[in-house]
Amino acid sequence: MPEQFFLPGFDAPHPTDRLFFALIPTPDAAAGIARQRGLLRDMYELKGRSIGVGRLHVTLNFLGDYLGLPEGIVAAAIKAAASVKAAPFDVEFDRAMSFHGRPRNRPLVLLGDDGVASLIMFQQTLGRALQKAGLAAAGSHYTPHVTLLYDNRFVPAGTIEPIRWTVSEFVLMHSLLGRTRHVPLARWAL
Repeated sequence: MPEQFFLPGFDAPHPTDRLFFALIPTPDAAAGIARQRGLLRDMYELKGRSIGVGRLHVTLNFLGDYLGLPEGIVAAAIKAAASVKAAPFDVEFDRAMSFHGRPRNRPLVLLGDDGVASLIMFQQTLGRALQKAGLAAAGSHYTPHVTLLYDNRFVPAGTIEPIRWTVSEFVLMHSLLGRTRHVPLARWAL
């Protein structure tokens, strides 16, 4: 990618593209997530805009934000992901809460306890493959979650009816920043 030149007094351009690996819920799980989001929205009188059902996901590894789609990074990520061998596994999310750290526009997320242990192991396996390929991978602090919406109200941690699915693939996702669109670039079956 050519170097970017910035002139003094001008704002640097904002990234337009994001790359990440993700797990996508099955249609039944996505419907359960949407139902749970509706219950939480009503219970806590949340007004924030919901994440579209087609954009619900669990981020595995974040590869960065860019100006344009970096073809070299995409190629390296595809090659690294193709080297990952794993069997399908089950996930279960059984808690909901707002993430701390922001006074406004807090993410409301689903979390899991023992039900995400296999997911964490898979994320670490993918992370090692990415590091071997020279790509940054998530550090040792990884919290698997599904973001439901963003809202200014804080939702305390609480249990929910568990949402489960069997993960049978993972995806390299291209997010078009500011356009609420995710484009799958490649998929790998487990």
